[in-house]
Amino acid sequence: MRNITVLSGGMGGARFLQGLLHGIARGSLPGVSPDAAVTVVANTADDIWVHGLKVCPDLDTVMYTLGDGIDPERGWGRREETWSVRTELAAYGVEPTWFGLGDRDVATHLVRTQMLDAGYPLSQVTEALCRRWLEPLEGPPVRLLPMTDDRVETHVAIADPDSPSGRRVVHFQEYWVRLRAQVPAETVVVVGLEESTPGPGVIDAITDADLVVLPPSNPVVSVGTILGVPRVREAVAATRAPVVGLSPIVGGTHVRGMAEQMLTSIGVEVSAAGVGLHYGARAEGGVLDGWLVDERDADQVPALTGAGLACRAVPLMMTDPDATAAMAAAAIRLVAG
Repeated sequence: MRNITVLSGGMGGARFLQGLLHGIARGSLPGVSPDAAVTVVANTADDIWVHGLKVCPDLDTVMYTLGDGIDPERGWGRREETWSVRTELAAYGVEPTWFGLGDRDVATHLVRTQMLDAGYPLSQVTEALCRRWLEPLEGPPVRLLPMTDDRVETHVAIADPDSPSGRRVVHFQEYWVRLRAQVPAETVVVVGLEESTPGPGVIDAITDADLVVLPPSNPVVSVGTILGVPRVREAVAATRAPVVGLSPIVGGTHVRGMAEQMLTSIGVEVSAAGVGLHYGARAEGGVLDGWLVDERDADQVPALTGAGLACRAVPLMMTDPDATAAMAAAAIRLVAG
């Protein structure tokens, strides 16, 4: 295998990518060439405009994580961050005060917004930003692609007894950052998704891959939105490469994030088997050939294999790069011919 494509969200996808690259560099992934290249197709439906700046949380989390600029405790934003701009904006009463841009992080958003205003598409802007973060890396080459250059935004409907309709719709970031996903999500609405087109290189990255991976990212608002871009799901279903996924649900809940709330909003069982069956086997019209679940969910393997998926239970906690590389190796062994 020389070309691996990963459909990634933010924190979970970025940490999986760290382990994948670690495994390639160490030569511990079966059948993977030491000069293998990794292409990341990242979710952009979490994007938001804040204080006139274009913020792309998942693109930036992947970029900062792989470029060793991420804050390791938070899992997002820059390490050694300061917050003077946020403090001053709050002192002026400028909203939103719940979404804070760090002083280091704001530089990325300024450059991105200036390039977008100059007419460059998001894919070219991302390529330019990655020259700083990804090109200098030692080890396997990495290419980061936005799922689309079009504006796509995820919104969440929540109950609101003060609204005439009994509900209101908030941007995904407000649901996650301000509300901390602590209120039930009634519906997920991805504005602009059906009218979007795949970003440059996205379809080729899937159809020309030797392996396609769905990491333990949110199956609804990360991987789900990538697959929702027209032609992307069809490309995954048709690629000659094996397609393998890793469950974001361990022991009946998400490890981090809000997969439980999002799955509930679309009526999918919150379990390793529920997510695997939601993606479905390619032989049955889905997108997967194989699905890894955690050892704690080993009792769900028969239901998955019965639905046409190769399945195995292995440790799925990304505690360090070695453990994550072992997960990647298990995924490859599961679907290798």
